[in-house]
Amino acid sequence: MIIDDNPDFTRSAKVALEQTGRYSISEENDAGKAHQTARSLKPDLILLDINMPEADGGDVAARIKSDPVLHRIPIVFLSGLVTKAEGKSGLHIDGHPFLAKPINLDELIEGIEGNLLEPRRLNHR
Repeated sequence: MIIDDNPDFTRSAKVALEQTGRYSISEENDAGKAHQTARSLKPDLILLDINMPEADGGDVAARIKSDPVLHRIPIVFLSGLVTKAEGKSGLHIDGHPFLAKPINLDELIEGIEGNLLEPRRLNHR
């Protein structure tokens, strides 16, 4: 699942990831609805933008992590506020790994695969 207020980004990431044949991706562009959407989908991993106008990504992550149904789902932050070097350094934001934007498909796949609880396909309905 990708949570980002930029529908162009979520659409292009969804199309690129699904074209690999390895993923099924859901998009949420409204941070206020993100927790409920995650609750209904129960995704294998969440890519979460940090800077969104309606809600801070850290707040969204905190709500998801405090939910007993969702707390085990890995969250990877996406941010244009960090450099590629910082993203690759192993640093975390609020305990979550992050990827620096702009991001290419190989980096996105590496970030997904490296943060799944167990290697498998992302399963979203």
